[in-house]
Amino acid sequence: MFASRDEVLHWARSVTHDIGFVAVIMRSDTNIGVRGRVSFLLIACERSGEYRPKNNDLVRTCTGNRKCECSFKLRAKLVLGGEGWMVKLICEVHNHEMTKSLVGHPYAGRLTKDEKIVVVDITKSMVKPRNILLTLKEHNANNYTIIKQIYNVRHAYRSFIRGTNTEMQQLMMLLDRDQYIHWHRMKDDNVVRDLFWSHPDAVKLTNSCNLIFLIDSTYKTNRYKLSLLDNVGVTPT
Repeated sequence: MFASRDEVLHWARSVTHDIGFVAVIMRSDTNIGVRGRVSFLLIACERSGEYRPKNNDLVRTCTGNRKCECSFKLRAKLVLGGEGWMVKLICEVHNHEMTKSLVGHPYAGRLTKDEKIVVVDITKSMVKPRNILLTLKEHNANNYTIIKQIYNVRHAYRSFIRGTNTEMQQLMMLLDRDQYIHWHRMKDDNVVRDLFWSHPDAVKLTNSCNLIFLIDSTYKTNRYKLSLLDNVGVTPT
């Protein structure tokens, strides 16, 4: 007997992780107070069911799949009167071997709400993703998160901050906010052709130390596949 739905899920996932597989919610109904309907949870193995290709996929693009129609199932049902939840084992049979490590399993590696807050706070301090992942694993020995999930949280946070602005609009806004010296040239009405920016302190150093400059171009090796020309000055120290 469990007091709440969350306790049922926590118990099921902790037990199944120890055994070597991941439990997921297959179906649920939490409409309390509706006549003729009882709140329940149907918990199954993540490998239950079968792969369903998209209707517009003429050629299957998914070459690897976890679905193998595993029949393991648990059913949690709210006791009449709302005094707790009762769990019943429907089928205990697996048609696959248990995994030795849950690293790489998307359900097992999902970040909690508190962990997402930690990732966002550390991201604001310009900490690298690999160091963020190391911090999470140091605080939780049973953490199965991979670096991809850290990048996903960082991307979601930056998209939220950017709002409806495009990445170029966000960059121009930040240049104005932080008082960078910048100049740009348009190709069309909505396409930026060239963009130059420099920190005000860098301009002061350029006026004082203007004998040696190192100029290097990335030649379309960055994430936007555009050439980036970087100018670096050398000071006497």
